[in-house]
Amino acid sequence: MAEKESLRMVAADEWLKPVEGEIEYRHNLYKSRLEAICSSSGSIVDYANGYKYYGWQYDDTMCGWWFREWLPEAYDVYIFGDFNGWQRTQLRLNRDTNGVWSIFLPDAMYSYRLTHGSLYKLHIHGANGWLDRIPAYATRVVQDEQTKDYTAQFWIEQPFDWSGDNFSAAKCSPLLIYETHVGMAQEKEGVGTYREFETKILPEVRRAGYNAIQVMAIAEHPYYGSFGYHVSNFFAPSSRFGTPEELKSLIRKAHSMGIAVIMDIVHAHYVKNLNEGINELDGSQHHYSKEGGAGYQQYWDSKTFDYGKREVEHFLLSNVKYWMDCFHFDGYRFDGVTSMIYHHHGYTDFDCREKFFDEGVNRDALIYLTLANKLIHSINPNAITIAEDVSGMPGMCNPIDDGGIGFDYRLGMAIPDFWIKLLEDVPDEDWNLDEMWGIMTSRLPGVKTVAYAESHDQALVGDKTIAFRLMDKEMYFAMNRASENLIVERGMALHKMIRLMTISTGGDAYLNFMGNEFGHPEWIDFPREGNNWSYAHARRQWSLAKNGFLRYSQLRDFDRAMIRLVKRNRVLQNGYPWKWNTDYDNKTLVFSHRNLLFVFNWHPEASIPDYITEVPRAGKYTVELTTDDTRFGGQGRNSVGGEHFSYSVKDEEGTMHHYIKIYNTARTAMVLKWHR
Repeated sequence: MAEKESLRMVAADEWLKPVEGEIEYRHNLYKSRLEAICSSSGSIVDYANGYKYYGWQYDDTMCGWWFREWLPEAYDVYIFGDFNGWQRTQLRLNRDTNGVWSIFLPDAMYSYRLTHGSLYKLHIHGANGWLDRIPAYATRVVQDEQTKDYTAQFWIEQPFDWSGDNFSAAKCSPLLIYETHVGMAQEKEGVGTYREFETKILPEVRRAGYNAIQVMAIAEHPYYGSFGYHVSNFFAPSSRFGTPEELKSLIRKAHSMGIAVIMDIVHAHYVKNLNEGINELDGSQHHYSKEGGAGYQQYWDSKTFDYGKREVEHFLLSNVKYWMDCFHFDGYRFDGVTSMIYHHHGYTDFDCREKFFDEGVNRDALIYLTLANKLIHSINPNAITIAEDVSGMPGMCNPIDDGGIGFDYRLGMAIPDFWIKLLEDVPDEDWNLDEMWGIMTSRLPGVKTVAYAESHDQALVGDKTIAFRLMDKEMYFAMNRASENLIVERGMALHKMIRLMTISTGGDAYLNFMGNEFGHPEWIDFPREGNNWSYAHARRQWSLAKNGFLRYSQLRDFDRAMIRLVKRNRVLQNGYPWKWNTDYDNKTLVFSHRNLLFVFNWHPEASIPDYITEVPRAGKYTVELTTDDTRFGGQGRNSVGGEHFSYSVKDEEGTMHHYIKIYNTARTAMVLKWHR
């Protein structure tokens, strides 16, 4: 009998051999579920059409509006709103055998009252009493300025011209992500809009050289300060930023600029609020969640999804398709994947292989994520999916057919943690070059990683951005170009070096949170009682980087030059860097990518004239970029265009080695390009 062939991800990794059975079992669960979906619906793309059936749907044949909602354990359901004078028990829905409640409102009866913009809710009688609720498939939810209550709004999709929008995210190579938040992207003290983002922020992104935006807080969320991570209404773009049509316009404009739009999608949990969200919508505690503690994320104080329930799977997959179909999003960054795929939500040490394959793993969540990736790439083969998983689950970025979960990228979450630990706990003179190199390059071949030095997580109140860690209060009075301040000098130098090190060694794509590229001086603090509901820290001060008298513009200009260098020389597409020199005494690392040579001198004091380092090949090496450039706030000790010619030495075994001499200046990084 022929030996059974292993899945490709197992065959390629001997470390997975002992757990091959579990990997195959998971893969077979996925295949079985996909086959069932295709058998019942034709394809997974056709299956994910919940948003075309539930909620308000116009019936051309019957000339009227159907409304449907899945509420299997509700006792009674009514719909009411301004269109019927807010009479709660006038319009009763009928229940079918699957727990779907529906009502038909003919035009002849309701056209003069049920109009675009009408407000409505459901009045639901369940085990938790009589409650006024917002439907799960509501596509628009608005807040009353006086009462602060949220209400669903009857929103007839307006005609939108997508013609000519032939953008493909395949053009975004390398993937350079500008992480954004529409509301706090503006400089004004207030909530920014989709329109303002389109006209003011997209041009900033293009000038910065990034080719993708990762947009946070799109799905409606009642608490602004949650950063959009406590979602209440999964099919409703947040109305605090504008209308659905204005969001579409933003995305279309981004595409016209060559910028992909990636949605930060939250399927790891949902807000537990009864007034705004889907929790206990049918009156039971196991509607979209499991009963009791299994349906609660205690660390986030929110509800978790029951990924094994077919109706929940349908709801979430329909949500995935909805944003791509109706809004032309180019993909997703899945938030909280670690919380999804473990019953303990990742709060353990992943110190052995078995932790990825034992009873702590939520198989249902893994199957759901695999189905989601299958759906996304069936809709758009060039779509981008990114997993936020800190655990390092094997197979996360392996192709589905190989036994993997199918994500295109994973976030390199160990990198920002490393920089924070280094800056907080280790004196400059004790920085460990081997540890730095190990963290930066710690990724499996073929597992595409998004490298980043910091994201929005490090910018929140309670934490600090890299710039603020480095320079702290000095940023408020010593960022004038004429000032001389040792703390600022050190901070500026390391800010540039850390970013260049991260992008050149950390992965296959790169991410930056808006404003951090120019060292935005303040943390993010959304309006709350503790700050007197101020918007002073929930904005981005672009004017700081546009002020030629301040050093912020020098950090901005360096970031732009760095991005240009990386794109022009295809650094991120080159895979792992090749290390040529680790000089512990002088804290110098030298490595190469293609025809580029990177020299990092992390020493706080040691500048060495005629420093000798080995290089990949003989020839001329010219300086392409240096953090010490005066344009970027440096001292100008090495100038762009400076030439260094190699010389060769044959070792005892007859192998020829090539070397150059450079001025290796303290606390700077330099990139040289090889020429024949």
